[in-house]
Amino acid sequence: MLTIKNIAARALLIGASTLVHCHPAWALLPIEHWTEPSGARVWLVQSPAIPMLDLRIDFDAGSRRDPAAQAGLASAVATMAGKGVQGTDTEPPLDENGLGQAWADLGARFQANADNDALHYALRSLTDAPLLAQAARLAARQIAEPAWIDAPWQRERERWSARLREDDTRPANVADQAFAAAVYGQHPYGVRATPQTLERIGVADMQDFHRRHIAACRARVSIVGAVSRAQAQTLVATLLARLPATPDCAPLPAVGEVAALAAALERNIPFASAQAHVLIGQPGFARRDPDFLALLVGNHILGGGGFVSRLTHEVRERRGLSYNVYSYFAAGLHAGAFTVGLQTRPDQAAEAVGIAREVIARFVADGPTEAELRAAKDQLIGGFALRIDSNEKLLGNVANIAWNDLPLDYLEQWSSQVQALTVADVRAAMARKLQPGRMVTVVVGGRP
Repeated sequence: MLTIKNIAARALLIGASTLVHCHPAWALLPIEHWTEPSGARVWLVQSPAIPMLDLRIDFDAGSRRDPAAQAGLASAVATMAGKGVQGTDTEPPLDENGLGQAWADLGARFQANADNDALHYALRSLTDAPLLAQAARLAARQIAEPAWIDAPWQRERERWSARLREDDTRPANVADQAFAAAVYGQHPYGVRATPQTLERIGVADMQDFHRRHIAACRARVSIVGAVSRAQAQTLVATLLARLPATPDCAPLPAVGEVAALAAALERNIPFASAQAHVLIGQPGFARRDPDFLALLVGNHILGGGGFVSRLTHEVRERRGLSYNVYSYFAAGLHAGAFTVGLQTRPDQAAEAVGIAREVIARFVADGPTEAELRAAKDQLIGGFALRIDSNEKLLGNVANIAWNDLPLDYLEQWSSQVQALTVADVRAAMARKLQPGRMVTVVVGGRP
């Protein structure tokens, strides 16, 4: 008779031998997609090399759905998924410790968390049939039937509030909050949880949020592992079976878009710190934007490529104003921020800001050189295999395809589409998205 220990040992042995004998063809594994009778949409990559499974269920229940006065509600719902489950006539209730022990006995892992756009449930398990079936049933209880007990929430709320109060003593966090508020304005992306908003959240609020947003018909399920389509269908049905039926599945209310900045904005915030924390940026673009790859490559050259980027060359190497300077786009369902960040001596903050702005403006106006574009392509395409070299990483990419309605062959076409980009493509994309004269600048710790 197999136990969890020897099943896991067998999986480890098979996985090790597979890594020795198989070649990395992750990008060639086809993605299957279908819609379940419940309305749940499923994306599956059959990866039989290792007898394991990674699965993610995404719901449109991220912090953009929080009422402003109860910022943190979506994350609170995710937190309570791990604090106990209700009992039934045939199943005893489990508290937090009982849940932890149950997952340890299965040798599996289940987590929940929320970001700006979505509430995610993630399962990792061996695919041994009895173990996977037990893991699915336990996960289904956490998804649909959290215990909603007040005592754990009171404890978690106090811990969370203490962390937020501590964050207010850190210049980097102060800069992040001021930057988000300035870039996003009244959009939910700019709202942050505070001890005051958490105080307004009770278990009844979490139950109501869960009831309105977590339904089988709204689920997007991404699966990578050693399961067939038939097994995946059984697994998804089990995971979502305890959620209440919603025959009509009415659309959730629309969330407005992030407003463009009408003018430049500067905030200089005094802070007793050895370093000035600088953030410069603006609303960027949504993940589904057709310019995504051109902007990815452009940002790699501008500030996302580490030591080979223009910002690093101008701010760090030529002038020694900062040890580290970077830029990135945070694309989501809405226009996530474009951000340039650095730290410098307070007396050098004004100079560093000026140089960074100059580099951004010049890049937007002129675009990259042919040599810069060629080097960026080589780095990004050469590193592509590292993005999908495990089931867990591949799952993240499949979930990205699922959440953003990207083509099923997106991974297969990624390298060729990056390779096809021209200097004109990158320059035009950056010019469409960035307005160097209308950016937010936040300096925390430097002199005004």
